[in-house]
Amino acid sequence: MTTAARARAPRRDAASNREALLEAARTILNRDPEASLDTIAVTAGLTRRAVYGHFPSRNTLLAELADRGAARVAAAVDSARAEDPVLDIALLGRLVWDEVEHVRAMTRVVVHGPLRERIGPVLGPIHERLVTDAEHAARLGSGRDDLPAELVARLIEGAAFTVLDESARADLSRTEGRRLVILAGLGALGLSWREAHALLEANRTLLDAEAHP
Repeated sequence: MTTAARARAPRRDAASNREALLEAARTILNRDPEASLDTIAVTAGLTRRAVYGHFPSRNTLLAELADRGAARVAAAVDSARAEDPVLDIALLGRLVWDEVEHVRAMTRVVVHGPLRERIGPVLGPIHERLVTDAEHAARLGSGRDDLPAELVARLIEGAAFTVLDESARADLSRTEGRRLVILAGLGALGLSWREAHALLEANRTLLDAEAHP
């Protein structure tokens, strides 16, 4: 084996071990958000020493998972947009939910803890899109205009966080959670429950779970 080949092999092993740790952490922490690094190491088939070679603390491992998750959500949101601002808010709810619903427990830890500030810059464009949609909807008369758009956007985000908490308590299915995120967000925008249901039903191809498995 050449010197260059010997040098490349450890790097490949290190990269593989790092990914194994992250994948194990994603699985374990979604079942038990308080799981230790030792538990994660055993699941990944690695020693404790190997873990600390990549992540000096549990918090650094959580931070990397949060960074990757936020980037994935941001990319998913960029993949689709609706011209109608009310429909766009509903679409945002669907896109975000589809990215986080399979890691709900870990997502709750991130959004309710100090890591929320860390991912803020990555998710900032989503908030700005909500603000723009809320402003547009208010001008069109299809969304509330009694509150600043910035506050309406935060109310929509708060509604989504509430659904995330409820999904953990009530073990909502993927479809139920998605539908509730959309309805709660539209309610925060100012739509009645009948109006929100009507919009969802009229746009099933875009918003329905079976349309985007």
